[in-house]
Amino acid sequence: MDLLQLQLLLDATKITLGLALTSLLVGLVLAILFCVAEMQKNPLIAKPISLFVTILRGLPEILIVFFIFFGGTHILFLLTDEFYDISPFWSGVVALSLIFASYASQTLRAAIQSVPKGQQQGAQALGMGPVRCFLRITLPQAWRLALPGLGNQWMVLLKDTALVSLIGVTDLMKQADLLSGSTYKPFTFLVAAAAIYLIITLISQWMLKHLDNHINRFDAGVAK
Repeated sequence: MDLLQLQLLLDATKITLGLALTSLLVGLVLAILFCVAEMQKNPLIAKPISLFVTILRGLPEILIVFFIFFGGTHILFLLTDEFYDISPFWSGVVALSLIFASYASQTLRAAIQSVPKGQQQGAQALGMGPVRCFLRITLPQAWRLALPGLGNQWMVLLKDTALVSLIGVTDLMKQADLLSGSTYKPFTFLVAAAAIYLIITLISQWMLKHLDNHINRFDAGVAK
């Protein structure tokens, strides 16, 4: 592998990381919205969102990526009678964000339900409104409980970014495939791609471990 090929792989790695981190941020916002909507007592809000999340979780990830990319183009054509090119990168972000949010919302919902209701009742008795109570009392504790599950879903999201190579995004997987085809050295570039994914995963695990230690630092036996 020469320097130019290594540079191409590193550039593709930046695209993979940008795709994964953007999808993570958008997915977390969507996960909170899905979670809050599913916990509403009003069935007109809770049921449609619950059905939407169930559909997302029931479909293969690659099918969702294709639906967003090809289906989005078709829907825009039907609405405007004009053809628009949809960015493969942003189609991938939308698809991966929805996939991540559908699973993360269930993790968050379980974490929120694990927070003792007495704390919410106590905060409301002190004059906190429901929204402030959720943001200041419930959500911070729920994040702590949800972090291990969200960490696992981040790992899955990172690997799912390889799916967007099928809609034309030159991510790490796509670049490794292109270099394999042009040099007839598939093993070399597949091993290189695997090594880069593994390095990112190990760094993620290290950061998640330190984040977990930080947010649990006041727990008994962990305080420093």
